Amino acid sequence: MAETLPKVVIIGGGTGLSVLLRGLKKFPVDITAIVTVADDGGSSGRLRNELNIPPPGDIRNVLAALSDVEPLVEELFQHRFNKGNNLIGHSLGNLILAAMTNITGDFVHAIREMSTVLNVRGKVLPAANTSVILNAEMEDGTVVSGESKIPFSGKKIKRVFLSPSKIEPLQETVEVIREADLIIIGPGSLYTSILPNLLVPKIGEEVRKAKAKKVYICNVMTQAGETLDFSASDHVKALYDHMQEAFIDTILVNEEEIPANIKSLYEEELAKPVHYDIEKLKLLGLEVLTDKIVSYENNVIRHDTNKVAKLLYGILQQEMT
Repeated sequence: MAETLPKVVIIGGGTGLSVLLRGLKKFPVDITAIVTVADDGGSSGRLRNELNIPPPGDIRNVLAALSDVEPLVEELFQHRFNKGNNLIGHSLGNLILAAMTNITGDFVHAIREMSTVLNVRGKVLPAANTSVILNAEMEDGTVVSGESKIPFSGKKIKRVFLSPSKIEPLQETVEVIREADLIIIGPGSLYTSILPNLLVPKIGEEVRKAKAKKVYICNVMTQAGETLDFSASDHVKALYDHMQEAFIDTILVNEEEIPANIKSLYEEELAKPVHYDIEKLKLLGLEVLTDKIVSYENNVIRHDTNKVAKLLYGILQQEMT
């Protein structure tokens, strides 16, 4: 009889999620990635508006990260056109997902078919089977609508919320959360990649109620327009405020000093290393894991996919014994 693999659910979007999945797929785990559908910028936004489909960009990146195909096939799927009036800026993978949605009549079905084509290790599920609009209420009471516009408002975010008011999660998504052995939240933009998933009705509620251990991977750097000057505990409090409940068990934070030359590059974007206020995190009831978990690629800071995956697998093994 085939061995049943431990079930890991990862919730997020953007580059952080894809980076983490590349490491995690090397371990004997059953992965389900729940991915935001709030993106409204770039190629995704154009396809969303023109074809009335959920934005495919984050889904495309996750499919590529979990795929087990020849490098050239993945490169082809991720290829972005830089010429052609209507093609410029589009990635081929986004166009294929749009075409498959058209053929099958359903975005989730399209993702399933593409998962087979790309030999994806695990499941990729959108947070909802329809486009959602992310809105942010700022501290001055104004509301900014559109995921791509929120970080550029120049104001401090008070809270984010979704529209339309009636959004249904996939039943499959609800079930994988209930059955998970480990739930990982992040890494990714707090307000525009992580919270749009948790704010989908029933998803946040199921995560809160789930028996699985919940691990939050804190961002390494702050993000202008979203988390300017945020400490690690500020990130956690924002999640708790939106969910109206404490629900995270463990936080993973980086303890490695960021090199001065890279820090200065990030300062140009008003970003700086997140301050890890360990005592405040402990007061929030969190188990705090610290490690050197950063890698640098072309002077861009990323989580070290292999190190983080190994740490997460270690947590999972503890939970399963």
